[in-house]
Amino acid sequence: MLGVLLLIALVIGLWALLAPRSFYDSFPGGNGMHWVSADGPYNRHLVSDVGSMYLALAALTVAALGRPASARLAGVVWLVFSVPHWLYHSAHLGLYGTRDQVLNEVALVAVVLLAALLCVPRDRWVGGRAPAADAAEAGR
Repeated sequence: MLGVLLLIALVIGLWALLAPRSFYDSFPGGNGMHWVSADGPYNRHLVSDVGSMYLALAALTVAALGRPASARLAGVVWLVFSVPHWLYHSAHLGLYGTRDQVLNEVALVAVVLLAALLCVPRDRWVGGRAPAADAAEAGR
C-alpha cells in the first residue's frame, strides 16, 4: 500500500513541480484526458504548490516504508489530504465526460481506500501481534 501511494506521490509531485504547465494541460495524460485544466485557469503557483505537497507526502511515505510503525501515521496524513480532495472532485464531476467522471472517482477512491487500510491496526492483518510489537506497546 505504501509503495503504491509513494508511486502516486512521486509521479504527480515531480510532474506538477518540475513541469507545472504540462501537468495543468495534460494530467492525467493519454486519450485526451485533461482533469486539471477543466477546473479553471492556469495558476503556476498553485500547481507548483500541489507538486510540493505531493512530494511531502512522498517523503512521509518513504519514512513509513523504513519504519513500519509509522505506516498508520502515513495513512492518517494521506486521509487528511485525500478525503477532501476526493469530495471536491466528486462535487464537480460535471466538468467531465462520463469516462473521466468514472476514472476520477475510481482513482480518488482508490487512494482513500489505500490510506484507510494503512490505518487498520497491523494485528488485524497478520492474525496477531508480534512479541516485539507487544513489548514496544508495553513500554509506552
